[in-house]
Amino acid sequence: MTPGLSGAAGALAPGKLAALRRMLGFRSLAVIGGGAWCAEVIRQVRKLGFTGPVWPVHPKADEVAGERVFATIEDLPQAPDAAFVGINRRATIEAVEVLSRIGAGGAVCFASGFTEAQAEDADGADLQVQLVTAAGDMPILGPNCYGFVNGLDRVAIWPDQHGMRPVDRGVAILTQSSNIAINMTMQRRALPLAFMLTCGNQAQTHQAEIAMALLEDPRITAIGVHIEGFGDLRQWEALAARARARGVPIVALKMGRSEHAQAATISHTASLAGGDAGAQAFLDRLGIARLGDVPSFLETLKLLHVAGRLDGNGLSMISCSGGEASLGADMAVGRDLQFPPLTQDQQRELRAALGPMVALANPLDYHTYIWRDTQAMTRAWKGMTGRNVALTLSIVDYPHTDAADWACATQAALNCASETGRPFAVVATLPELMPEDVAQKLLDGGVIPFAGLHEALAAAEAAARPLPEPAAPVQLPGNCEADTTLTEAEAKQALAEHGLTVPRSVVVPADQAEAATRQLIGPFAVKGVGLAHKSEHGAVLLGVAASEIADAARRAGTADVLVEEMAGGGVAELLIGVTRDPAHGFVLTLGAGGVLTEILRDTVSLLVPSDRNAGRAALGKLACAPLLAGYRGKPAADLEAILDAIDAVQSYVIANADTVGEVEINPLICTATGAVAVDALIRKASS
Repeated sequence: MTPGLSGAAGALAPGKLAALRRMLGFRSLAVIGGGAWCAEVIRQVRKLGFTGPVWPVHPKADEVAGERVFATIEDLPQAPDAAFVGINRRATIEAVEVLSRIGAGGAVCFASGFTEAQAEDADGADLQVQLVTAAGDMPILGPNCYGFVNGLDRVAIWPDQHGMRPVDRGVAILTQSSNIAINMTMQRRALPLAFMLTCGNQAQTHQAEIAMALLEDPRITAIGVHIEGFGDLRQWEALAARARARGVPIVALKMGRSEHAQAATISHTASLAGGDAGAQAFLDRLGIARLGDVPSFLETLKLLHVAGRLDGNGLSMISCSGGEASLGADMAVGRDLQFPPLTQDQQRELRAALGPMVALANPLDYHTYIWRDTQAMTRAWKGMTGRNVALTLSIVDYPHTDAADWACATQAALNCASETGRPFAVVATLPELMPEDVAQKLLDGGVIPFAGLHEALAAAEAAARPLPEPAAPVQLPGNCEADTTLTEAEAKQALAEHGLTVPRSVVVPADQAEAATRQLIGPFAVKGVGLAHKSEHGAVLLGVAASEIADAARRAGTADVLVEEMAGGGVAELLIGVTRDPAHGFVLTLGAGGVLTEILRDTVSLLVPSDRNAGRAALGKLACAPLLAGYRGKPAADLEAILDAIDAVQSYVIANADTVGEVEINPLICTATGAVAVDALIRKASS
C-alpha cells in the first residue's frame, strides 16, 4: 500500500480513497489475458523492481512471461490488490464483475470500443454502463486505458515501454491520452516523475478523484493534468480546494483552443466567447495555470518540484552574451513577467565582482572576463538575486562536444542556490544543450535546469501566477434548448427586475410613435421591434427630436417600434454578456461594447457567479480600462454602477439557470454617475 496516501481527502469518500490507495500501491497483481500486451505488463512491473506476486489468468496457457498461469479468476490464491484486464470488451465486463465480487482492489480496463467508439458502434455507451455496473464499488481506470506507473513504490500496470525510473519524490502526471503519457515518460530533462497515470474514458473514476488521492502523498511535489474535457466540475472544484489546503501546485495541459464548443448564434457574446473561453475561465477560477505545449508543461512541473510557486513575477537574467540577454528580454514580451531594475545593493555587489568594464542592467551581459573563476562567477550571479527577484535565470548552453570548460558555470549556479536560498535556474536556450547528467546534478543541488528558453519563461510565468481568492461553486446550467428570443423591451424589463438600470421607454405601433413622446424626455432612440441585429437593418435611429419621431418610426421599417430616452454623457461603452456553456457553466464576458465589439475583441471571461472583486479585476484587464479610469481629462466612469450592472445580469442568470441560453447588454453606457443598458438581448427555452 502506498505509504503516503493517507489522511483526509476533501470530497473524495474515505472508502474510495482507501480503494484507490490499495490499487495504486498494490502488493499483488492479476493479469487477465495472455496476449502480448498482458505479457508486457508483467515484464514492465518486474523491470521496475516489483517482487510481489503476479498472477496471470488464462484458460489455456501454462505460463505468461515466466509466471505461472491460473485458469480462472476464482482460482487465484486471494483477491488481488490490482488487476490488468487485457481481453475484449465484452469479456472485460464479465471479468470486472468477478473481480469486484471476490474483493479485488481495482482494475485497469485496457479494451477499447466503449463510449469513445460511439460513432462507429452504437453499443459502446451501453457497454460502458454495463462495465460500471459490473465494477460496483471497486475502482476501475478506463476503459481504453494503459494504466499507471508508480515510481515511488516501484509498481506499474503498463502494457508498453516507458522511460520512468524509481524516485523518492517527484511530480505526478495524469492524462487522458496513453500515447502522450508514453512520450512524457521518455523525457530526458531530469524531471523526477513519481507517477504517470492514464484515465481513459473515466467511466467510473474521475481524473480529479485520482489527483485528489495523489495529493495525500507527501512525496508528490506537484501535479500535472492533461485534460481533454473536465466532466464533473464539482470534482475539479474539490480538487483545487484540497490542493490549496495541501500547498501542492497543479498545472494543466488543456486541449481545445482550436474548437468552439458552442456555435455563435445571434449575440456578439456568443461569437466572442467560444468554448475555450469557459475552459480558461474555469482554470483561472481554480488557480490552475495552463500551458500550451508538452515541453513547457514538463519544465513548469520541474520548476514547481524544485522551488514551488514563485513569490512574484520579477526575473533576473544573466548571460555572457549581449545577444542572449536581448533574446531573453524580447521573448518575455507579452508574458506576465518583468525584469526589475537593479537595486543599489545589487549594483554595488556587481560592480565589485565585475569591475568597471561591464554595463550593469537587468538582463545582465557580464561578458566573459570572469569565466572559469568560479568564485567570481558565484559572486556576480549572487548579485543578481534578491528579495525583489522571484527567480534568477543564468543562460548557459553546454556544448555536446566537450563541456569540461562549462563546469565552472554549473558550480557557480549550485553555489548561488545554496548560499542565497532563493530560486535559481540555469537555462539552455536550445533544449538539447542541457545535458541530462548536468541537469540532474543541478536539480540535486536545488537549481532548476531548464531545457529551452521559451519553456523557461513559460514555466516562470505559470509558477508566478498568484492563487485567486476562493470562489463560490460555478452555476451549473440546465439541460435546455434556448429557442425563444425576447424582444428588447421584454429583455430590459426582465433584467430591470434584477436591478439593471435601463432607459424609460415605450413600445407602440409605428404609426402612433409621435404620441409616445408625451411620456418621455428627448432626445430619443427609435428602434425597430423583432429584429436580431437592428443596426445592420438600419432600424436604430439615435438622437431623434420629438418633431422627427414619426419619420424615424417609418424608417425603422417594422410594425412596432421601441421609443426610449437617450442615455447621454457616456465616457465608455461596455458589453456584458453571458452564454450557456454545457461543459463549464455560464461564461460571463466583459468587454468593449458598441457596434465594433467583434472587431475590437477586447474582452475577458469569467464564470457565473463572480463577485465584485473578480469583476473589478477583470475590467482592469481590458484594453479600454483607461477610459473607465478617466482618460485625457475626461471623468472616470462610475465603477460601482458598472459592477451593479454585472451583478444584475448574473442575478437574472442564476434565477433562470434552468432555461436561459444567452444574455447580452450591448452597449452599457458608462457615465460618471451611473451605467445604463441601452440594448439588451435574452434567449431562453420556451418552457
